[in-house]
Amino acid sequence: MAGWEVPIGAALAFSAGAIGTGWAQSRIGAAGAGTIAEKPETAGSIIIIEAIPETLVILGFVIASMIILMVK
Repeated sequence: MAGWEVPIGAALAFSAGAIGTGWAQSRIGAAGAGTIAEKPETAGSIIIIEAIPETLVILGFVIASMIILMVK
């Protein structure tokens, strides 16, 4: 039977990814806003670049789910 380590590990897996994504998106968003203000034609590229760090949150969620479901 798993103890308190399992939910703590799952929470760390998810929260570390979420914090890293938030930090990255704050930097990308600020730079992207300036870029779009100067060159509006780059809006599509900036939106894609802004969405790429979201995969880190999805990966953290998958790992957290695997930790919770596979450890018994």
